[in-house]
Amino acid sequence: MSRLRTWSIAVTLSVIFGSGIVVGLWLNRQPPTLHVAKAPEQSEPYKPLDTSEAIVMKVYRDLSPSVVNIVAKSLAMNFWMRPVPQQGQGSGFVVDPQGYIVTNNHVVANAQTLEVTFSSGKKVNAKLVGRDPQSDLAVIKVEPFSGMAVAPLGDSDRLAVGQRVIAIGNPFGFQNTATTGFISALNRDLMIDRREMMGMIQTDAAINPGNSGGPLIDSRGEVIGINTAIYSQTGGFMGIGLALPANRVKKVAAQIMKWGRAIYPWLGIKFSVDLAPEVAERMGLSPVRGVLIYQVAAGSPAAQAGLRGGTSWAVVGGQQVFYHGRPLLMGGDVIIALDGVPTPTVDDYRNQLLQKAVGAKVQLKVLRGKQEFTVDLTTVADPRIQNN
Repeated sequence: MSRLRTWSIAVTLSVIFGSGIVVGLWLNRQPPTLHVAKAPEQSEPYKPLDTSEAIVMKVYRDLSPSVVNIVAKSLAMNFWMRPVPQQGQGSGFVVDPQGYIVTNNHVVANAQTLEVTFSSGKKVNAKLVGRDPQSDLAVIKVEPFSGMAVAPLGDSDRLAVGQRVIAIGNPFGFQNTATTGFISALNRDLMIDRREMMGMIQTDAAINPGNSGGPLIDSRGEVIGINTAIYSQTGGFMGIGLALPANRVKKVAAQIMKWGRAIYPWLGIKFSVDLAPEVAERMGLSPVRGVLIYQVAAGSPAAQAGLRGGTSWAVVGGQQVFYHGRPLLMGGDVIIALDGVPTPTVDDYRNQLLQKAVGAKVQLKVLRGKQEFTVDLTTVADPRIQNN
């Protein structure tokens, strides 16, 4: 063997041996010591770090016992005409110590049996007292028991955009879940199942399926609305939730608890449309904003008071004129105020009328041509609304 080859083998063996030593040392190295700072042990319950956190915690602690999970069970016929059990769920909250619970109509609408679960885990059966599809409200009742919590209802007429709110409910069946946010807008109108819902509270507090019927609560711990719907392009929450104001809930729930149904005031204005000042001038009226009456129901309070609907379609150059998506009907009276409160739009008129009880005396300020006058009427129950 040549001297060069012997030298090469020796170098190779030295490299291998040296590498083995390095690897062995690396495998047997001591891991570095990690010094973790430990938080001091706390024997007391968690204390909030700021006032806003404390408010949410207190509201949840005080109100969650009054919030319930509602399971609505029914039987439906399948393709082979065989009965198949169906089950839906939502939220609700106790509003009266006698066991009355408010929820959404769509939560209990088709239920044959109702089961209510309280935050304590207590399960009881409930019976339907009555429901109102118009407002999407319903009242159910359980047998009262000792210690049953009741949620206080606040004044929804005093709300402001930017107010903090807390929603408590059972999204996707996760019982007594709290979410927080703010009032994003007030007096939102929307259509739900071909019914117009007016004056809704808009919030960015997360609301999902299962939250329906649960309370929307202010920082004082008072319920200011009932979570009813979301605006979504996906079916999930996208930052826009809608709640029915508490003052509407109070009124409708009280009627259901007393009569088993809701009764709405009506004057007999069957069809009407918002009237802008510029359109009023073209029709030969004073330039005002108000509610243009298209049709008055025969025999209604409005008819008995002598209010008039339209008499002729507006035509210009042989073409019928459309206004707000419908043919413009001329000749009708214009309602410009109800009990001294201006009614520049149909929504304003309806919202004012909804505050009245059936049988209440109201005064309308009316414009006919260029003449203003007032008429006194008495509201009656709206015959067009069926509570079924």
